[in-house]
Amino acid sequence: MAPPVPRPWVIAIAVLAVAAGAVGGYLLRGPTLAPPAPGSGSPVLSITAAGTLGTVFPSLADLLANESPGVESPFAAQLYEGSLAALGAVAQLHQAYDVAAAADFRLIPELLYPNYAAWQVVFASDPEVLVYDPTASALAGINATNWAEKIVAPGVVLGVANASIDPNGYNGIFVLELEGLETMGSLGALYGHFYSGGPGTLAQVDPATAREEPETAIATLLSTHVVQAAFTYRSFAVAHGLAYVPLPAGVDLGAMDPASVATYAQASTGILAANGSLTTVHGAPLAFAATVPTTAPNAALGALFIHLLVAPQGTALLNASGFVPIVPAWVEGPGALPAVLAPMVVPLPTDLAAEL
Repeated sequence: MAPPVPRPWVIAIAVLAVAAGAVGGYLLRGPTLAPPAPGSGSPVLSITAAGTLGTVFPSLADLLANESPGVESPFAAQLYEGSLAALGAVAQLHQAYDVAAAADFRLIPELLYPNYAAWQVVFASDPEVLVYDPTASALAGINATNWAEKIVAPGVVLGVANASIDPNGYNGIFVLELEGLETMGSLGALYGHFYSGGPGTLAQVDPATAREEPETAIATLLSTHVVQAAFTYRSFAVAHGLAYVPLPAGVDLGAMDPASVATYAQASTGILAANGSLTTVHGAPLAFAATVPTTAPNAALGALFIHLLVAPQGTALLNASGFVPIVPAWVEGPGALPAVLAPMVVPLPTDLAAEL
């Protein structure tokens, strides 16, 4: 999906001031926005984010708008697609958004620093699960212990995302590699059923066993029996009411402890960078991050959205949507962090900071 061209009325909006200490707003006694000056137009919150966040960010944006005088949060000003493409709207297409968020905490520093961002807040994890078509006879009786043998049965087609534009694509590869390593002794043992090209190289989908499709299409593809299974975030499965199997902690990319970080790093794949060059990505914990780009038309509004995201209302919404909120949230680049966010965060753990 091509990113929308920013509307002139979005770009022209002046940066908002935070009304310090004002009563009201989404935290009842927390920060709120000063009403726009007469004739200035209403400030519009604009977002570019990972497709999975499209299940929760619109509701959060509406909550902020409802509790902030004069703020609007139209869905037309929000873009949800693969994280690499979503951040590319800022870094490559030079489009202006108030909030940018990714499903991989490594991407904002990699793609937006130093010209388009200087900090990020890591706010949630979201382990991978296996979603499946419950009507598929080959998957009858599938569970958390036999899923690997079930998905290689004849007639099972695995839906996969493009790893070069969507972290869910390479995360699915990591799951296959880690399961193969843990139960079969080889990174390529399970991976090789769905991809050609060895682990660590540019993965080529085997059309006999896998089908490359956008993550956002998986629910439809399962319901129409085009694919029988796919790896995706638990929040996506919850939001769409999909049948799913939880995966072992050693392969689901959901753990944050140092031992798991080291385990996940054994998996790798090649992806094509924006300039066409081949780069290698290693497995890492699934941690979602957000920032306010330096080009944001409403930087203070973007900061307030992230404040709400890591506040109790936001973490409750994330939890109900299948995410695992990180409380308190972690910050990377604290020296540039907006003051409104400083009380809400603690430094990014050292073992995760080493991944950047």
